[in-house]
Amino acid sequence: MEIWINPACSKCRSAVKLLEAEGAGYTVRRYLEDPPTEGELRAVLERLGLEPWDITRTQETEAKELGLRSWPKETTERARWIAALAEHPRLIQRPIITSDDGSAVVGRSEEAVREALSRRPS
Repeated sequence: MEIWINPACSKCRSAVKLLEAEGAGYTVRRYLEDPPTEGELRAVLERLGLEPWDITRTQETEAKELGLRSWPKETTERARWIAALAEHPRLIQRPIITSDDGSAVVGRSEEAVREALSRRPS
């Protein structure tokens, strides 16, 4: 299990605290310091079952500067969105938890983190 976090984010800290409390084995990726590549983003989106615009933080300054709200949310624009997330990792919704079973969740709620925990091998 891996969790992509921004340590300054309260949702990330809460998710890590819950993983700790449950004794989960996991690794931390501080994705602002170690940004995911476009390939890694495509892989995590596949695991999430989401599109890049679904995990984009559109209220961030970078999003406003890029004019993301006006970008089409169409499969033909997918590569453009992924490139923007790779170049501006602050735009990536957090935390993202990837499970050993190949799935992933955006762990913004306790329920989502518990969903990831339920996918651990017994």
